[in-house]
Amino acid sequence: MAGSSPRSGYGFGTFQGVYTPSLLTILGVVMYLRFGWVLGNVGLAGTLLIVTLSTAITFLTGLSIAALATNMRIGGGGAYYMISRSLGLEVGAAVGLPLFFAQALGISFYIAGFSESIHALVPALPPAVIGVGTLVGLAALAARSADLALKSQYFILALIGASLVSFFMGAPIEPVELAPEAVPPPERFWVVFSVFFPAVTGIEAGIALSGDLKDPARSLPLGTLGAVLTGYAVYIAIPIFLGYAVSQPELLRADPLIMARVSVFSPLIMAGLWGATLSSAMGALLGAPRTLQALARDKVIPPIIGVGYGDNDDPLLASAIAFGVALAGVLLGDLNLIAPVLSMFFLTSYGLLNLSSGLAALIGSPSWRPRFKVSWWLSLVGAAGCLLTMVMINVGATLLAGLVSGGVYLVMSRREQRLDFDDIRRGILMLVAQGAINNLDRSPPDERNWRPNLLVLSGSPQSRWHLVDLARALSTGRGLMTMAAVLPAQQATPARARQITASIRHFLDRKGVQSLVKVHIASAPLVGARELLAAYGFGPLVPNTLMMGTTSKPEHFVDYARLILLAHASYRNVIIVREAPEDWEKTRTRERIDVWWGRKQSNAGLMLTLGYLLKTSPSWDGAQLVMRSIVDDPSEEAEALTRLKGFIETSRLQAAAEVTVRSGGSIFETIRTASAGAGLVLLGMRAPTDGEQPEPYADYYSSLIEHIDGLPPTALVLAAEDLDFHSLFN
Repeated sequence: MAGSSPRSGYGFGTFQGVYTPSLLTILGVVMYLRFGWVLGNVGLAGTLLIVTLSTAITFLTGLSIAALATNMRIGGGGAYYMISRSLGLEVGAAVGLPLFFAQALGISFYIAGFSESIHALVPALPPAVIGVGTLVGLAALAARSADLALKSQYFILALIGASLVSFFMGAPIEPVELAPEAVPPPERFWVVFSVFFPAVTGIEAGIALSGDLKDPARSLPLGTLGAVLTGYAVYIAIPIFLGYAVSQPELLRADPLIMARVSVFSPLIMAGLWGATLSSAMGALLGAPRTLQALARDKVIPPIIGVGYGDNDDPLLASAIAFGVALAGVLLGDLNLIAPVLSMFFLTSYGLLNLSSGLAALIGSPSWRPRFKVSWWLSLVGAAGCLLTMVMINVGATLLAGLVSGGVYLVMSRREQRLDFDDIRRGILMLVAQGAINNLDRSPPDERNWRPNLLVLSGSPQSRWHLVDLARALSTGRGLMTMAAVLPAQQATPARARQITASIRHFLDRKGVQSLVKVHIASAPLVGARELLAAYGFGPLVPNTLMMGTTSKPEHFVDYARLILLAHASYRNVIIVREAPEDWEKTRTRERIDVWWGRKQSNAGLMLTLGYLLKTSPSWDGAQLVMRSIVDDPSEEAEALTRLKGFIETSRLQAAAEVTVRSGGSIFETIRTASAGAGLVLLGMRAPTDGEQPEPYADYYSSLIEHIDGLPPTALVLAAEDLDFHSLFN
């Protein structure tokens, strides 16, 4: 996969840059201040289940990260970088911005835990004051040197190790009498899960420093998976021992420092807690600005935010913004309130990391060659697990997270920003299309699922806008259409064809028309049209309907008839649109669609289908669909009208019925009088007889064009598919 960015960061190794910050964030504030609360709420079995589920999600995500990291050159931005280079900039931004805020609020989360423990020892010191002072000190250290901040973590890692040894050397404690108001009420499983889950999101601390790693392809898999497995071993052991040492669930819920009570030397627990919370906050304080810096360098946000300073490209402005968000979180200061918010955004990023890896492996494109191979289904199970967990935690918060990410995605999509890297979105579409086409090929066409697949011989769409406009109304949201143009071979080259294709597509995009574009080189326009009709399409996705304008040049009538005969023999419907002589946009009305109904003719069902599709399209919204019929004798009028109304009633159509008595002369004179003022008239064409030659059909076409002169915009319809369109209305 393309899309690397140059790195000029610190060049950290696996232990310092990934394993240590990840493990210290995992063995953090939740372990020291909430493990007892978790155990007191859901019991030992529930706690082990929460730990296992949480770690399983993180472990599967770690596997996906390992695959992604060994398949691309990793730049700064961690999870955002991987997702944007896999699923596209829009999806990356939709996750990256919320992820930054989650990381920045993570700083508050860890500092709030530190403040809570200090306040428990010194009640006179307000938690907000402790938190703000701590945040300022950590920010100053991070601004001075990321290398110095990470090296300080070795000492903290030793402290945490010592505190755990002290805890496991502790002895059981006797039950104590607790006032009822001092015991928090029990919480349900998924509430407890949402509070615990941030404990295993520590891998974000290592991923976020991806741009500062010496060898990300090696360090990210080893460091991430190593930290997850180490954390899991510790998190399985703690509740087992804590459940042995404390038999009173109320005490577990009421005392956030229960580990200190059990420990043989409680000051070590406090030292480990302070070290873990401060190192976790430091990891987030280093990671969040680098996510924001990557977003700025991809121009998702103002590029000035991504400016790096010094030899190590430190993101000082991004750090200042992260500091501001963290300060707001510190002033909020409630661990249980912040934790579920973090869970949602981390689960979203984890889910998309798994989805990126799973889809890339499932597509199996030649560019997917990770050194660390993971089965696609494992990654997709991880993605599904993330989504299911979000829903189980809080459906409302899941929808809110989806709305926030979706809003960012829509904004980015409208910006139509393109950067110099590839992603797997086209591969995903190809995979979906492959499955759909193979299934369609095994599914015979039927009337009830019929959709128009229009091949529109529009040439330059600017000069035949009536064809484009009508085709859009028939196909929008209901079928496919292709705008086709034929270039004379004597003045065309493949490069010229590509240029015209781009020009037509640009025009259609400006007009909001969703269509495929095909420019074909041929010796003559009608020859090219026949070649397109014979060869254009793929598998079952071939045009079922040919749409074109009329030709009034007699020298073209035979070739034109030859095209119609070919379409009919190929089971392709034909729609020939004769626009009004005046300008289509200025004079056309949308108030009425007249369908001239001949029940015994095969065209009738297709014409009614087309009229219905037009009526339900946005551009013809509110138009009246009128089914019209002609009788020769006034005595037949009432019976014919009753039949039409009965058909409309049984077909559940919103349409009017009109029967006109032929007043002598040509039938087209009757049609011309009755359809005056219609926005569009749908008339059937005669089907060619078996073996009919182009010349006699050209004579029929010439006569037909002459007879419909003076009508409003008219579509001549010839049904050719081997389908009974009448059954659509039974």
